[in-house]
Amino acid sequence: MNERTLPEMLRRRIALTPAAEAYRQFDPSSRCWVSHSWSDIAAGVGEYRRALAAEVLPAGARIGILVANSVEHVCMDQAALALGFVPVPLHVIDNPESLVYVLADSGASLLFIDSAERWQLLEPFAKRLPRLRRVVCLGGDVPGAGIARPLAPWLAVVRPTGRDSEDVGGTDGIALDAEALASIVYTSGTTGRPKGVMLSHRNVVSNVHSIMSAVPVLETDVFLSFLPLSHMLERTAGYYLPIAAGACVVFARSVSHLLEDFVSVRPTVLISVPRIYERVHAAIRASVEPHPMRRRLLALAVEGGWVRFARAQGQPIRESLALRCLAPVLDRWLGAPIRARFGGRLRAAVTGGAPMSSEVTRTFLSLGVPLLQGYGLTESAPVVACNTPADNHPESVGRPLPDVEVQIGEHAELLVRGPNVMRGYWQLPRETAEAIDAAGWLHTGDQAQIVDGRIIIKGRIKDIIVTSTGEKIAPVDLETAILTDPAFEQVMVVGEGHPYIAALCVLNRRRWEEQAGELGLDAADPASLRSPSALRWACVRIAEAVRAFPAYARPRAVFLTTEPWTVDEGLITPTLKPKRPALESHFARAIAELYRGHEVSA
Repeated sequence: MNERTLPEMLRRRIALTPAAEAYRQFDPSSRCWVSHSWSDIAAGVGEYRRALAAEVLPAGARIGILVANSVEHVCMDQAALALGFVPVPLHVIDNPESLVYVLADSGASLLFIDSAERWQLLEPFAKRLPRLRRVVCLGGDVPGAGIARPLAPWLAVVRPTGRDSEDVGGTDGIALDAEALASIVYTSGTTGRPKGVMLSHRNVVSNVHSIMSAVPVLETDVFLSFLPLSHMLERTAGYYLPIAAGACVVFARSVSHLLEDFVSVRPTVLISVPRIYERVHAAIRASVEPHPMRRRLLALAVEGGWVRFARAQGQPIRESLALRCLAPVLDRWLGAPIRARFGGRLRAAVTGGAPMSSEVTRTFLSLGVPLLQGYGLTESAPVVACNTPADNHPESVGRPLPDVEVQIGEHAELLVRGPNVMRGYWQLPRETAEAIDAAGWLHTGDQAQIVDGRIIIKGRIKDIIVTSTGEKIAPVDLETAILTDPAFEQVMVVGEGHPYIAALCVLNRRRWEEQAGELGLDAADPASLRSPSALRWACVRIAEAVRAFPAYARPRAVFLTTEPWTVDEGLITPTLKPKRPALESHFARAIAELYRGHEVSA
């Protein structure tokens, strides 16, 4: 593959397999899945490109895309790229204030948006968007005045002469360089304002090629796309990678329909974040928890399955005769049904974006779900390392991809260098210089070890909690462990400058209603969450979940709520990561109560 730019990659794919299925999307009106060939995509991109060219935008104009994963999103993105414009994908679940900030900071000239109703939420902020010339709404009633237009009339421009569908990968006379910007992707902003990561065509294309060298993707593969395309993992590995490989991408209907889509689509490749697997794992635990015999059978299935997995990876582990005899029965009872939940034919279930607990990883690998943990960040386009089916060591995030260098710097920080490392942060030269040193090493902010060539992530440098007793604790590891318990939906631990760790927990409503009844409490009364019996119950469950941690790292106090933390409140990022400063501010009074009598150290 000699493509240097993303339009070249698409053009090659269309030429190689024009009639093959490229995308599949659910049509709500007919209630059927609709397939689109690569030739169909060529025609669609050409249509969007003509309309976009008619806007006569300045060279390098930024194009905001606030549209869910779909064929339309692909056409918008590829049309913008072909004209030398710079797509700026936005999180579809983000709040208006954050969306306006990204549009203003990037200086977007045009915005594709999912509905006129969504634009009505942003329009009051229009004065903060002086460069925005046009808004194209996919649905809803668009008022006659203003810069907004419905999609269909906007696309109905006069067709120029020439064979547009044949040169869909071209640039209408614009010579694209590999170093030209291919996107500005904004980080989630867990500790402050999001930063725009400038990624070139070379950054993304090199990462696609490196991934394919490590984990081969086949033309017969079927991807199920549900992570937002504003997430760089999905953008590179779930969108551009299938174009290079000629695989089919099926766009999931919604997260609420995800389990149904697994069964109907039967994907062979899945790209996800740990929370999806954690939720399925919590459901498995909840189903066996009241039944001692079922719990024992699950433990046996995991024990035996782990031995077989380890042996397949070349580890000399012996399997007892009893487990070997029980294996077929346990697999029919547990393994096969769990694999069926994911469609039954997964050959690669890639997970990244956050740590996954060893218990969850061990359970799924033991039951035959081919989990492959990887590591990356938006600034590296994004994949740095990944386990592979033949070399899967789940306590690590795998070996670095080909063409990607890593080393350990000061404070055990992981440093990354390669063609996938970003050009820098949009209009932030000081922050760029802090992130990429003079030798070209990207400072990830993650502490790591490299053992036998594999990377083991230890935690975020800035997220490390230092208690008043001098102990250092990685909060993400604790939170990940607690979330293996089905009683908890969201967790953040605190303790900076305090003598012990405490936890803020959002409970699963159904589980709390059941438990409140057992404790003789009224689940509908918020005061029940502060009762001694409820707090003792939560602390016991947390203690069990974190039993592998040292005593000083185990939470000794807990605050409970059943109200989920949301993006609209600014408490979590669109990728569902907790915004620690925002949560600490929001729950300042509750945190103070957790440490009553223990003042914060100076």
